[in-house]
Amino acid sequence: MLYQLLRIIIKPFIMFIMCFDTSKGIFLKKRLKQNFLKLPKKECIWIHCSSVGEVNLSETFVRKLLKEREEHILLTVFTDTGFSVAQEKFSENDRVSVYYFPLDDRQSINKILSIIKLKFLILVETEIWINLILECAKVQNGNDKAKIVMINGRISDKSYPKYIKFSKYLRKLFKNIDRFYMQSEDDSKKIIAIGAEKEKVETLGNLKFDTNFEIYTESEKEKLEKFLNVGKRKIFTAGSIRTGEYEIVLNVFKKLRDTLLILVPRHIERVPLIEEIVKKYGFTYMKYTELDKVKGKESSQNQVDIVIVNKIGELRKIYAITNIAFVGGTFVNVGGHSLLEPLFYGKTPLFGKYLQNVKKISDEILALRLGYKVTDEIELLEGIEQIEINQEKEKEKIKKLFDKNSGVADRIIEKLKNI
Repeated sequence: MLYQLLRIIIKPFIMFIMCFDTSKGIFLKKRLKQNFLKLPKKECIWIHCSSVGEVNLSETFVRKLLKEREEHILLTVFTDTGFSVAQEKFSENDRVSVYYFPLDDRQSINKILSIIKLKFLILVETEIWINLILECAKVQNGNDKAKIVMINGRISDKSYPKYIKFSKYLRKLFKNIDRFYMQSEDDSKKIIAIGAEKEKVETLGNLKFDTNFEIYTESEKEKLEKFLNVGKRKIFTAGSIRTGEYEIVLNVFKKLRDTLLILVPRHIERVPLIEEIVKKYGFTYMKYTELDKVKGKESSQNQVDIVIVNKIGELRKIYAITNIAFVGGTFVNVGGHSLLEPLFYGKTPLFGKYLQNVKKISDEILALRLGYKVTDEIELLEGIEQIEINQEKEKEKIKKLFDKNSGVADRIIEKLKNI
């Protein structure tokens, strides 16, 4: 198999890189040099996520699994931020083990499978890892074969043509997957076209509507506003923004009055770059973690133009108090980040045209006029004006949207009983 041959060829290079204390070496060591011996020798459900987004949307599902079933849960995550968030969410629960995903390394996967008694492998969204699927498909738990299930499955318009090219091979690989629980009818049609057997595919909806969004009291929100030294200003939040979007947001911000801009980058390692860009624009700013160092900062004399958030896990709290919410990864061809986060807190989001990761949700939001798709700085400014006029009127419609689409985690768990 070409995939396995390529892995054999690149393995010496991987081992060489791991010998050096570089960022790539550290990345590889974290994932390929883990101690799996701490895993319990119990029946286990292995849930694999890619990044922080999948960890967040899976939280309600994982917690319901813990209540409904008795198996231990192994949660593997690909990215560093996803790993940190997963640990934060589940570190106090001794029935959940959080590990880095071992980069589809067959030896590491089999080490895990030699310890746990695998009952289910659950792939969140479209995490198609060849060795992970093939090795788990071989596992026998007593007299029963371990089951492999894709949940919250989606196929973006961008990735669909690439999958089609490999459909002949994927059709063989997909025979090892017992069920495909997809987000939308369109996703179901695509996964069938790629190679999934029709009778294994069901449309169950999007787990993002079941996300365990935190509820903040008025007291907590007031405390955050004081911490940010908002004063009488409006708050404009650019959440999960990416390289290529900073300048667009800053150009629009120049035209706003009596407004505090909060920049929340998708990757906090980009903060130094953002600082340099903000300096070029001549704005005053502070990093989020440094705000509490300012004495008497609640006075207007200590107000800065921009706060740059350099801490993970603060975005939802900020959306709860913001007046204007722009969702990043949409002005650049990334595909968009969560539109539901600002919406849950009653904020009709602004977003660009690149929406392949959030297509169904963005279509529904636009159909209900609960958000604004903008293509440039002029339209972003116009969208902000519309939000100031209409946002408060839409809260009941937002509630109905969440009520209509929730319950996906319960449906998946019920389906697992009958596989």
